[in-house]
Amino acid sequence: MPPPPPGPPTGPRRRRRAEPGDVPPAPPRRRPRSDTGDLPLPGDPGPSRPVRRPGPPDGSMPPDPRFAGPVDGSMPPDPRFAGPVDGSMPPDPRFNGPVDGSISMPPDPRFAGPPDGSMPRDPRFAGPVDGSMPPDPRFAGPPDGSMPPDPRLGRPGPSPRRRPQPVEHPTDVIPAVPDSAPQEREQLDDLFGDDDYEDEYREDGEYDQAYDDEEYGEYEDAEYEDEEYAEEPAPAKKKKKRKRSKRALGWVAALLVLVVFAGGAYYGYQKIFGYNDFDGTGEGSALIQVEDGDTTSAIGGKLVDAGVVASTSAFVKAGAENTALSRIQQGYYLLKQHMSGESAVSLITSPGAHVGRLEIRPYTQLDDVKQPGDKVAPGIYSAISKASCAELDGKSTCVSTDALRKTVADADLKTLGVPDWAVDPAQKALSKDKRIEGLIAPGLYDVKPGWTASELITNLVKQSASAIQAAGLSAQSTGPKQTPYQTLIVASLIEREAITPDFPKIARVIYNRLDQRIKLGFDSTVNYVVDKPTLLTNKADREAPGPYNTYLNYGLPPTPIGVPSTDAIKAALDPPDGDELYFVKCEKDGHSCFATTLTDHNKNIDLAHSRGVF
Repeated sequence: MPPPPPGPPTGPRRRRRAEPGDVPPAPPRRRPRSDTGDLPLPGDPGPSRPVRRPGPPDGSMPPDPRFAGPVDGSMPPDPRFAGPVDGSMPPDPRFNGPVDGSISMPPDPRFAGPPDGSMPRDPRFAGPVDGSMPPDPRFAGPPDGSMPPDPRLGRPGPSPRRRPQPVEHPTDVIPAVPDSAPQEREQLDDLFGDDDYEDEYREDGEYDQAYDDEEYGEYEDAEYEDEEYAEEPAPAKKKKKRKRSKRALGWVAALLVLVVFAGGAYYGYQKIFGYNDFDGTGEGSALIQVEDGDTTSAIGGKLVDAGVVASTSAFVKAGAENTALSRIQQGYYLLKQHMSGESAVSLITSPGAHVGRLEIRPYTQLDDVKQPGDKVAPGIYSAISKASCAELDGKSTCVSTDALRKTVADADLKTLGVPDWAVDPAQKALSKDKRIEGLIAPGLYDVKPGWTASELITNLVKQSASAIQAAGLSAQSTGPKQTPYQTLIVASLIEREAITPDFPKIARVIYNRLDQRIKLGFDSTVNYVVDKPTLLTNKADREAPGPYNTYLNYGLPPTPIGVPSTDAIKAALDPPDGDELYFVKCEKDGHSCFATTLTDHNKNIDLAHSRGVF
């Protein structure tokens, strides 16, 4: 146990040197002076004043009696330091250094080392006196320090010698010896097998020696040191062959993975950036419908559903620079199946692809009309029959006019879609197949090739009923003093007798003559029966009796005589004010001249003759 450290010094203390940041001591306080100076107050003896001592005769500052220093005025020695007389620093009593006063470090009393100051020996090691490492008590080996015998062998004898390393000659052929017994443990290789340099490393003996020393040293005794076992090489060819086969299987598996990955990448690319497409112009037939507002992509989707193209992208990309595709109209289009995108765009924009297009013009009637020069103006029935024609899978879809007439004659008008206000008065037609005269509105219709006659007529009548109502004619909206059906008849007369600018005045003439019970005397009603659109009628036709002869009968004909336009219906609903009772076509452009008296009317007839109108 080392002695305790010495206590604090007992000699005079040194003044501590001022450190930066120390607060300086406060100066001594002085007695405050009175505000009245040194003069005593009355009755007050006043403070005692110090006696002023006379200074030196030369007027210099007298010495301070507080410092009993030398006479020469120098700083007296500090009594706190009992140092040498010469003023030098006294030795520190805490250090019992050498007597000679040197400043060397005294020996540490905690270490009872040698007198020369060297490091004493560690008592924890009871080694030899010369300081060398003592023998390890864990090994009870021979005194000479050699390796003790292995206790695992369990029998005395000389230490086993290592297996001699076989000398390899590059030109020697080592025979392969088959294994006498299967191996107890087989090391699993990686997927691609070990490299060749690992096999060589195992065969040169270094790895085998280390392995034997650590695991199987107990088997290396004299019994296995015969020349038969020592010189026998390890059978490595089969192992190497097995590893090569495993390596080959690994490369095959890796190749399959790459193929699958490449296929997935290609499929993903085609799914995102690519598209499928057929080759050629196609075969068979396919019918699609383009609706109002369909985009190119929407049309492409319908083509895919119908089997026309392989993908929407194939159609869209093929038609990206085709301006005709952007102007495609609604309706039915006859294409082929399994067409390339380019062939589909080319065919759908051709005029022949648009099928089922039906156009009903104002002024048209159900039957065909004979024109001058043996020409025939097709009627509504003929127009419907023509629009129904197409070739689907080698078969015609045409519906004949006779089938259409029979359908109208046999059908219930309400079932066909005729408005309720027209069902009963339409029965007054000349024949049952003409009961829908005037109930077909003008316009463009899309009829699907393959529809039956009933489907064609029903679809057309229902759309026309909506169009007539949209024009303003209904059970609540009619012409002056007329029923809805009578207003439709007036509109058909206006359409046949004049051009659009004269429609309002023609309506006023009709209503004035009806109000005054004057026969209409229209040639159009007479020609309706004979299916002739001539401007003037002959005397025989005007004298022929019949419900449509307005030269003989008062009032309106029993049914409309043709298709009225929206302008004609509006004129019939709201005619202008006027007193006109007569009109005649007096200009070649179709305009009419109106009159309120018969005399003026005859003058207009003469004017028309003079102008060569008729």
